[in-house]
Amino acid sequence: MISGLVAVGLSLFLGVVVGLPSSSHTVPRYFQSNPISPRQLSITEIQRELGPQLSKGSTIFGPESPKFANATHRYSLLAPPEIQVVVIPARESDVSKIVKYCVQNSIEFLAYNRGHGSTSSLGNFKGLEINLQQLNNISIAANRKSVLLQGGTYTDQVVRTLWDAGYVTTTGSNNCIGVLGPGLGGGHGRYQGLYGLVSDNFLHLNVVLADGTAIAVDATSHPDLFWALQGAGHNYAVVTSVKMRIYPRKVTTWHYHNYYWTGDKLEQVFGALNEFHKSDDGSAPPLMGVNTGAVVMNSSISTTNACASLFWSFTYAGPAAAAEKLLEPFTAIENVGEESGDVPYPDLSAAQKIDAAHGSCDSGTYASSSILLQQHNVTAQREAYDKFNELARRYPELAAVSRIDYEGYATKAVQAIHTNATAYPHRDQTHIVRFSTAVPDGLDLLDAALDWAEVTWNIWAAGHRPKEAKIYVNYAQGHDYEYNGAIYGYEAPRFKRLREAKAKYDPDNRFRYYVPINT
Repeated sequence: MISGLVAVGLSLFLGVVVGLPSSSHTVPRYFQSNPISPRQLSITEIQRELGPQLSKGSTIFGPESPKFANATHRYSLLAPPEIQVVVIPARESDVSKIVKYCVQNSIEFLAYNRGHGSTSSLGNFKGLEINLQQLNNISIAANRKSVLLQGGTYTDQVVRTLWDAGYVTTTGSNNCIGVLGPGLGGGHGRYQGLYGLVSDNFLHLNVVLADGTAIAVDATSHPDLFWALQGAGHNYAVVTSVKMRIYPRKVTTWHYHNYYWTGDKLEQVFGALNEFHKSDDGSAPPLMGVNTGAVVMNSSISTTNACASLFWSFTYAGPAAAAEKLLEPFTAIENVGEESGDVPYPDLSAAQKIDAAHGSCDSGTYASSSILLQQHNVTAQREAYDKFNELARRYPELAAVSRIDYEGYATKAVQAIHTNATAYPHRDQTHIVRFSTAVPDGLDLLDAALDWAEVTWNIWAAGHRPKEAKIYVNYAQGHDYEYNGAIYGYEAPRFKRLREAKAKYDPDNRFRYYVPINT
């Protein structure tokens, strides 16, 4: 059996910042940066002043605490925020008190769940972290149609809790990421072909605004904010809990099938993928919710020459026979290894080799780039593959830690929702493609890694319409070539709605450190 380290790109949680309005007359006040540098925070002072206001079980500590490293752990170390003090609230009501304290004392604040945010704009933050890890309750409604998730819940916890109770909902595909971080940016996952994006299943959100006001948000209460939170939510509020739709569990196991191919099969694989993703009335079959792939060096396949291999994993919500019928075009492609089986839904991440045990949550100094695609330009994918091999030979220290990841989604339920119904702008896109490399400590290879990320992105963009490139906000990195329209949509009316909501709910632009809509 051939094994491979396969990890897909990850999404992350929201960052929020407090600032003062600038005197500039050229940039709207709600898009301006804070012109005042944050003061050096006194942990003792914050403990003395804020501590008595918070519920029993809340904690406040700084870098000297043995709890600090775990509480500030991040997936990407390329541009991490500078955390001076951590506050862990015990109750949702504490979050409002923390934010009000920060506003009153000119302290910047950042909400944190699992630490998978990797955009470079986070590196400009310095201040107080609101760690939501204790807000982890999961409560299924009495009518069994919805679940209330607190802001600190994460995918594996939610998936297993609901599955054991006989239900499912939409979450990300990787089991170690949060629910709300990806969800506020739309949220792709295995059930989206049937039930839509994560944010499409939001019914009600409890949020804390930039001034510390706690409000309830849904389709009838603050509908403009409800719209914005479904796709651009990192810019507007701290979400302390969300009510989401749930659905009865219809199967006991999912079928998975993993394939390993050599690089000469690339054209066959991507050609088959293009056909597969329009085989069910223009979409991939909804029960085949996601397929994940990778271009990666695998010494068990190629030992003598620096040539990457292909790994692909398909999952199906149903029996093996039905899944294998759909997968016949891929099984027909000569492979060097394959594995398949049937597992409960909560165990799919491990079966697809994208769980924590396979390194997908490991920290590193990641240089990456990503793009959304409607379909694969096979010529461009061949060029990206060849460039991967070329640069792997030029930088052997990066070869083993570099990869191109592919996520292909069923889109039927996603596209059934009108494009203007939420702030998520990319319902017409099918694939997320991402390059990443982890720069080893002590090596001066960051510039080379960033160049590799950019040249790969340029190949993908040139293979489609470069001036209309689209980027999933949760994978945006803050590169100069990631222009705002690519992330939040090119349509003027859409951007107008985003700016109006920003002016109304965050007039001082305190929430501006996670892919801000003004850049």
